[in-house]
Amino acid sequence: MPQETVLVCVAWPYANADIHQGNVTGSHLPADIYARYHRLKGNRVLMVSGTDSHGTPVTVAAEARGTSAEELFEYYHGRFIDLFQSLGISFDLFTHTDTENHHRVSQDLFLSLLENDYLYPRTTPQMYSPASGKFLPDRYVEGTCPNCGYEHARGDQCDNCNTLFESAAELKSPRSRTDDTALELRDTEHYFLDLPALADDGLSAWLHDDNKEHWRSQVINFARNFVDQGLIGRAVTRDMDWGIPVPVEGFEGKVLYVWFEAVIGYLSAAIEWAANQGDSEAWRAWWQDPTAKTVYFIGKDNIPFHAVFWPAQLLGARGLYSEDPGAHLNLPYDVPANEFMNMEGRKISGSRRWGVWMLDALTRHDPDPLRYYLTAVMPESRDSDWSWRGYVERNNGELVANWGNLVNRVLNMTQRYFDGFVPEPGQLAAQDQALLHAIDQGFETVGAFYDASSFRAALQECLRLSTLVNQYLEEASPWTTAKTDMAATGRSLYVALQAISGLKALWAPVLPFTSQQLHQMLGEEGTLFGRQIVEQIDEAMKTHTALTFDGSTAVGRWARSEVPAGRSLPKPAPLFKRLDIEIADEELARLGT
Repeated sequence: MPQETVLVCVAWPYANADIHQGNVTGSHLPADIYARYHRLKGNRVLMVSGTDSHGTPVTVAAEARGTSAEELFEYYHGRFIDLFQSLGISFDLFTHTDTENHHRVSQDLFLSLLENDYLYPRTTPQMYSPASGKFLPDRYVEGTCPNCGYEHARGDQCDNCNTLFESAAELKSPRSRTDDTALELRDTEHYFLDLPALADDGLSAWLHDDNKEHWRSQVINFARNFVDQGLIGRAVTRDMDWGIPVPVEGFEGKVLYVWFEAVIGYLSAAIEWAANQGDSEAWRAWWQDPTAKTVYFIGKDNIPFHAVFWPAQLLGARGLYSEDPGAHLNLPYDVPANEFMNMEGRKISGSRRWGVWMLDALTRHDPDPLRYYLTAVMPESRDSDWSWRGYVERNNGELVANWGNLVNRVLNMTQRYFDGFVPEPGQLAAQDQALLHAIDQGFETVGAFYDASSFRAALQECLRLSTLVNQYLEEASPWTTAKTDMAATGRSLYVALQAISGLKALWAPVLPFTSQQLHQMLGEEGTLFGRQIVEQIDEAMKTHTALTFDGSTAVGRWARSEVPAGRSLPKPAPLFKRLDIEIADEELARLGT
């Protein structure tokens, strides 16, 4: 098959709190599984994201902690990088939005929209705090949702019913979140994105065309209904001093709205990555080649921003970085948004410490069992739930008892009966060939699931194939034939080793750490994927830290590798460890603390 060009875009985490299991299973982990699969396929993959440094979530948290927004986002940016290294989230570039590059690209896209007449100035009443003497960004405003009556709705969105507000003025009884004082409306001028015009000029037609069959129904139906019900202009600037300055004279003291500029990070990160590679034009392969696939991994609360607003921005900025004034950058190929993950039957809550903070969890748990469980309960089509008992049970009953036990049995019997040398198989029987054929067919079935972002189904198919090998071993019974027929023992262990070699690749996108461990225990050299690197990126005025990925030495491929007869295998070690159920009780006791 011809090589594909795949851009994997991952939701940018706000730099105001640590990342919990809902964030990871909503975007970071599914994106990593998808990217690793396509790397094994030999495709050109670029996976980008970064820390969302701007906006009121950061400034609100910074003020609450008595620090600056810059200090706070740098702190969390470092912790995000630590987490992604430990969990194996293989970004080609994880940067942040306070770089000179991102400022420039965001302002360029804004000016392109302005030049193409998709931005217009408008004076509107905004919430003003007489107590502090300034306009308040929407997230500094709290009030009662006019749609559902929730009393703690934010000024831009109600977290209870997910209603988006054009402005905080739509709230009932608005008040300041910082000092609880009453607010009043005053006029201020801002730029608005002309979404109705963009709907007419291509957005609506793009959403309704026939090439969306591969989109999840809940995503495409939401986006289509969102547009069909009628769009209104949406403010892209705000009164605030933390963010990217509006590049228009007379708009000093105003910045680009974070919803507008954060999504531009997918483009700016690709441009930054290209510059870091020493080829400043390399990003164009993913953004301007119409055959390239761009896939956005997000949570369902971000569907309007990625399936409606961002495509509108891309359509409206036609001619940006192109000699063709009518050309636009690539629109999304897919937006496989996940639903929400809850915690022990309740909504995850940072303020109540009700969740699994992944960087903390990785101090007590290995990364692959966490990745496995998060994949097994991934909220692909409906909300799901994290249960610590469920985590322990799946680890013990599936990872350890099925896959881990299979590897352990086969490798240890090879050591016991053949001194660690891969035995000569002789003539393979029909059942031997049937098993290897089933494993080889798995690269089509499992690969199709990975490519469709159906990761739970991919995991179940891997388990099914592992079970087939376990059943084969029970029927071949090499521990029995070893008493009378070493040729039969050698044949069955040889076949099992080849099957395990295939399963190693099939499991690798979900279980990269233990797949690499097994790769070495099968006597193979090199790394399946490559290595993560933390780099310092120098710009004209400042330096920032980024997480990058070097896949140039990767030897993994999407096929079964033969383990040749006669190869000496190193002494094996268990891939996984059985967990006591008391661990679940200990973790439950940590909740809320």
